[in-house]
Amino acid sequence: MVAATSIPQLTYQLKPLEMDHVEPMIDSTPLLGDMPAIRERMNEHGYVYLPGYLGRERVLKARRTICERLFQLGLLDPSRDPMDAVPHPTGFNNNFSGGRLDQMFADPSAIEDVLYAGPMMSFFREFLSADVRHYDFTWMRQVHPGPATTIHSDVVYMGRGTHQLYTAWTPMGDNTFDLGGLIMLDGSHDHDGLRKKYWSHDVDSFCENKSDKRDAWAKKHRGGGLHGHANQLRRSLGGKWVTSDYRAGDVVIFNIYTVHGGTDNRSKVLRLSTDTRYQRASEAIDERWIGEKPPAHGPNGKRGLIC
Repeated sequence: MVAATSIPQLTYQLKPLEMDHVEPMIDSTPLLGDMPAIRERMNEHGYVYLPGYLGRERVLKARRTICERLFQLGLLDPSRDPMDAVPHPTGFNNNFSGGRLDQMFADPSAIEDVLYAGPMMSFFREFLSADVRHYDFTWMRQVHPGPATTIHSDVVYMGRGTHQLYTAWTPMGDNTFDLGGLIMLDGSHDHDGLRKKYWSHDVDSFCENKSDKRDAWAKKHRGGGLHGHANQLRRSLGGKWVTSDYRAGDVVIFNIYTVHGGTDNRSKVLRLSTDTRYQRASEAIDERWIGEKPPAHGPNGKRGLIC
């Protein structure tokens, strides 16, 4: 586990985080083999961090598939090894920040081997004590140098099915502190104020009978994100931000309510990761994220309500 004193100054949205309220994630690999203890840690902290669990070589094989495809798309510096993931020097297509796995790759098998086979699926089958279904939508992220991902909870985007839903954030390579990466607000999954207000919304729902209210909540919340800088949110919600010096093979698993985002990418290379979701196969599933061509959240996922 990373020592607290070894975490350098991090930034969110180009502003320094208050580092006396940033701590290293708790390494849960010593609990593997004791699933009740893993569940207890999830219940207490809202996340489980398993460094190295997915296997470094398996993840680096997936990274090569990703980088070679980005190179083919003209997104990487042609003078560098694609595995370095250095953006094209002209900034060509620098607004391309990610996409669906099925749309980006003719053969995503090396990536799916990490996400939907082997240790990942073994973990979820044991953790959920059931047959497991994953979302068909797989989100690939290519985060360019610059500001971080907006802080949010997943439930406002994927709460139409079971809320016993878990996200796996998987760095596709070594996401050292300068590249930035996932930050989580420890214990935020059990916050009464968020439960009564923020978590009760669906970013794609609108009032059919109130035309002036269409998408009003989503617009107010920047498409579903929480208002304020990371420091302000921590002061308001309590707790500590946690993060790590991520390496290929690591995975962070968290529930649908846990407040999370990213730190800024202050390097000169792309930060590569995936977001994938898992639940019991027997439980209701959010229709926006399944099927041959999942609509995802956005215009095709809208649902009208009588308010």
